[in-house]
Amino acid sequence: MTSQTTVDKAPPSPDPAEPLGPTPSKGRRGHPWLTLFSVAIGVMMVALDGTIVAIANPAIKTDLGASFADVQWITNGYFLALAVALITAGKLGDRFGHRQTFLIGVTGFAAASGAIGLSHSISLVITFRVLQGLFGALLMPAALGLLRATFPAEKLNMAIGIWGMVIGASTAGGPILGGVLVEHVSWQSVFFINVPVGVLALVLGALILLDHRARNAPRSFDVLGILLLSVAMFALVWAIIKAPEWGWGAGMTWLFIVAAVVCFGGFAYWETKVREPLVPLALFRSVPLSAGVVLMVLMAVAFLGGLFFVTFYLQNVHGMSPIDAGLHLLPLTGMMIVGSPLAGLLITKVGPRIPLAGGMVFTAAAMFGMSTLETDTSSLTMSVWFAMLGFGLAPVMVGATEVIVGNAPMELSGVAGGIQQSAMQIGGSLGTAVLGAVMASKVSSDLPGNWTAAGLPPLTAAQSGPATEAVQVGVAPVSPDLPPAVAQQITTVAHDTFMSGMSLASLVAAGVAAVAVLVALLTKRGDNADAAGGGVHI
Repeated sequence: MTSQTTVDKAPPSPDPAEPLGPTPSKGRRGHPWLTLFSVAIGVMMVALDGTIVAIANPAIKTDLGASFADVQWITNGYFLALAVALITAGKLGDRFGHRQTFLIGVTGFAAASGAIGLSHSISLVITFRVLQGLFGALLMPAALGLLRATFPAEKLNMAIGIWGMVIGASTAGGPILGGVLVEHVSWQSVFFINVPVGVLALVLGALILLDHRARNAPRSFDVLGILLLSVAMFALVWAIIKAPEWGWGAGMTWLFIVAAVVCFGGFAYWETKVREPLVPLALFRSVPLSAGVVLMVLMAVAFLGGLFFVTFYLQNVHGMSPIDAGLHLLPLTGMMIVGSPLAGLLITKVGPRIPLAGGMVFTAAAMFGMSTLETDTSSLTMSVWFAMLGFGLAPVMVGATEVIVGNAPMELSGVAGGIQQSAMQIGGSLGTAVLGAVMASKVSSDLPGNWTAAGLPPLTAAQSGPATEAVQVGVAPVSPDLPPAVAQQITTVAHDTFMSGMSLASLVAAGVAAVAVLVALLTKRGDNADAAGGGVHI
């Protein structure tokens, strides 16, 4: 009981020059490993939702009559909200305390999830997905800030490794859990499951988490910086998403791209002038930290962008049920679960550079292998490429987090966590948008020729748009009254055309991963010893 009282009370005011170390905790509140377990529940919920919805997209599309663009926005709206809000949310945690920020984020995320399950229109689903992303942004950097402040330096890397493993395993395990829920319950259950998980995370957080704040934590907000950064990110992703519809050379596309560039430039300039900037640009003088951020973006582009089409390939081309599709991704999930702790041990011994570069080599090879998939590819062949992808991603999930957070000062731990997660979410959103644009362009280009070559009647102007949209997700535009022979011809053309688009998108993802190998060579271990475990206990 005495130990508990010591932990819960703020310590006597020490010499301002004296660094604060971790306060030993024998009780549950503030205990490092219990803290890790508590925040892992909330982090798992957010990471899982990044990919669990992918397996439910076909069912949502059918049930709500959604378009291909609508389905993209179910994913993009979530990623975009996370990306726009994460850095600001990290600053909120640094200012008001990571414990409070985490608990608010968990509560809001669970509530938004329940609202999605009760929605009966695609517009409401997308709206609440955006709210889900905003609340998820509150809890993700707060979780990392709590770990940074709770664990002593000699154990912090291990904690970050487990934290990264939870994110990696949850991200990869989403399709499997989603498959079970969609097939045996409903697509709504994919969201309803977050409600009890959120309640558990809230209860554990209220009982276990101890707030820590750096003595020189920020005391004000960079409102203009928040607005400029948010507008810049939104304009960039919006331009990429709408480019297939508007055209890459269209004035509207370039209007948003230019707006993004101007806002990014204005943000960078303003950050050098404001007293307490949202993102101190001095952070990026650290080459390893900057390389870690770029690496997270590139990894997410290749992984999350590519995964978007794999679920449609398994369900619509191979005709698998949602649960079978999820089980076929088990090699990916399994290798991430096994590979993450192994990667953590390796990174502790040799540093992050070699594991990160090696991981991206495996990722590039896996994406290249996925470009060779065909309509009749065997499960064994698919499993090889999926397993290689999981093995490659594991060290990147773990190592890039350590590189970014370990090279930032303690008082900016929330911002660093926000930058790390923002990089991943921006990459996921950009990956889905860019590879979606590649797919749409390839299908639009190839479908008319393939259709004519098969001897099918030419598509009318009214038929062309819906047919192209269906083929983009691997669905054959077959009406019930068509003769079986004609329906089979159309199905063959649709699947072959889809595969050509998926192959090109996978090759683009492989190229992105190859570039990431070079970026990984610029990383190095961060020095956590001076900051880990420090802070004022509230």
